[in-house]
Amino acid sequence: MTNIPQLTTDLFLGGHWMGSSAGTLTTYNPATAEAITDIAAAGEADVDQAVRAATTVLHGEWAATAPSMRGVLLNKLADLVERDAQILGTLESLDMGALLSVTQGFFVPDLIATLRYYAGWADKINGHTLPNNGYMGQSVLSYTIREPVGVIAAIVPWNSPLMVLGWKLAPALASGNTVIVKPAEDASLSILHLGKLIEEAQFPAGVVQVLPGRGSVAGEALAKHLGVHKVSFTGSVEVGRRILRNSAGNLKRTTLELGGKSPQIIFGDADIEAAVMGTAAGLFLNSGQVCAAGTRVFVHRSVLDTVLDGLRAAASAQVLGSPFEETTTMGPLVNSAQKERVLGYVTKGSAEGATLVTGGGSPEGTGHFVEPTLFTGTNDMAIAREEIFGPVGIVVPFDDDAEAVAQANNSDYGLAATVWTGDVSRAHEVAAKLQAGAVGVNGWAPGGPQMPWGGVKSSGLGRELGYEGILADTEVKTVSVIV
Repeated sequence: MTNIPQLTTDLFLGGHWMGSSAGTLTTYNPATAEAITDIAAAGEADVDQAVRAATTVLHGEWAATAPSMRGVLLNKLADLVERDAQILGTLESLDMGALLSVTQGFFVPDLIATLRYYAGWADKINGHTLPNNGYMGQSVLSYTIREPVGVIAAIVPWNSPLMVLGWKLAPALASGNTVIVKPAEDASLSILHLGKLIEEAQFPAGVVQVLPGRGSVAGEALAKHLGVHKVSFTGSVEVGRRILRNSAGNLKRTTLELGGKSPQIIFGDADIEAAVMGTAAGLFLNSGQVCAAGTRVFVHRSVLDTVLDGLRAAASAQVLGSPFEETTTMGPLVNSAQKERVLGYVTKGSAEGATLVTGGGSPEGTGHFVEPTLFTGTNDMAIAREEIFGPVGIVVPFDDDAEAVAQANNSDYGLAATVWTGDVSRAHEVAAKLQAGAVGVNGWAPGGPQMPWGGVKSSGLGRELGYEGILADTEVKTVSVIV
């Protein structure tokens, strides 16, 4: 077992670390089901205090901070994250069960890259001059200014906390906003340590605050608070809809990334070995707890048996265990409720007539583990329609391109999609027809801070990352001067 770093368990509120007005909550190690520690759970009074601190600094010291200095602070924070990468990765693996190789090799580096990318944008957020018809015979100089939205609540999921927080935090700070972070109940420890680094980087007090707590208390209070100007949320459709309703009080902006049921389409002309390897990653990375998980696999009938053999072998090769063991290739699900939910879908799939190819069980012992599981079936089954958020996929055959696209689009979700083909014309044509916010060709979920991220249909509203992340965190003001 890796040595556990010192834990931070208080609220980071107004530049100070303090206990909560609403008690504590317990966070658990999903690999052992044992309690790790108790952390402060923010209440409504704490949220109100945080909003007041964020508002004060928004119109005070932070507003007076030069854009280039915002970039300097973001780069300084990136340096500190790089320094503490091992600590941050360890805390995230301990708290939510992702492999240490994933947290240290993927999640934390993504956070660093995102901070550095938006550090570069901080002094390059420009308006435009606007040609116009003048005003009553007089010339008019019209131009736009991009200004910060204001106080932003960033509500973060448990499946990749640091990475997703970076997508929300970095563009918001580059744009001059203040941010109140609400980590997930099941995975707050890495973000609390990040709060220590924000303090060390010397952001003005109140620019970033970290309020762990229950979604039904702290999350709802942030969504309802009239002093919060935007909510950026990643999580379930059900909670996203509730946040949207609660945000209506002051018509605050919302960016909602609400998960998906992403298709992976394997055509007969694909590099099958690469397709199988990439598809398996899309099914089993982070124990399937990925919003863009490619859990609906559509395979051309000519290569169906070969793909099934390959995916069966990939599933059988997974080694379940502690995220800190080098031999482990799949860690636990985040908690017992998620484990039971996933196993419930396995039962439902069999009941609906899907054929179990491999997996479907849970190994004996402690910890919230589920075997990598694969079914064959049809696109109208619950396991093909509903987001499971676990290592469970379904393979559905198709006969031609039109059928593949139609089945892929026949979903309430539209976050991501993957196309496996050796035909570049087919790749572009199919990508254009897929109803998804992002399409990868011959690679599952390629991305980076430069590329916008978000979904259509029930997968959410708005975009994060890229310059679209800046646009989402700024308001446009038009100024017209009669000359």
